[in-house]
Amino acid sequence: MLAMTSELTTSIAGYWYDEQSRVDAVDVLAALRRYRASESAAQRRAREALGVGENALLALRVLVEAGQSGESVNAKELADRVGITAASTSALVERLVRSGHVERRSDPNDRRGVILSATGPSMHQALRVIEELDRREAEVAEQLPADERAIVVEFLQAMARAADRVEIPVLRRRA
Repeated sequence: MLAMTSELTTSIAGYWYDEQSRVDAVDVLAALRRYRASESAAQRRAREALGVGENALLALRVLVEAGQSGESVNAKELADRVGITAASTSALVERLVRSGHVERRSDPNDRRGVILSATGPSMHQALRVIEELDRREAEVAEQLPADERAIVVEFLQAMARAADRVEIPVLRRRA
């Protein structure tokens, strides 16, 4: 009598599952890349609608969320949240003020302080698109059973750690 080993049973195509129901690591990575491309495209559309760059969109998002929650944000806090330098923040805020997306107000608690707030209907409209994306993504995530959410979170955290560990050599051109 022939004993079936795990090697034999897993090598027989379709023994446990038909070929179409199998999901391998390549499928997972392809789906992750497809999601990232879709999310990047949505972010790009919002940036194009506003005529701003990536950091500006992040800054506007911080300011809109702060406004919705009733908190105030100064330039230093904005720099910390966006992850850019004070000098970059100063230039960014100046561009956003000139374009009408941000306004400066005196800080009522600090005579020398300045509070930043998001303004402009077109900017709010573009950010609503991003908020709609967030809402739809949250709905999808909430459909997962709790134990599967934990697996997805662990997977994505491990993927982030793997990406963070990639060392990119600096290639210098000789003149």
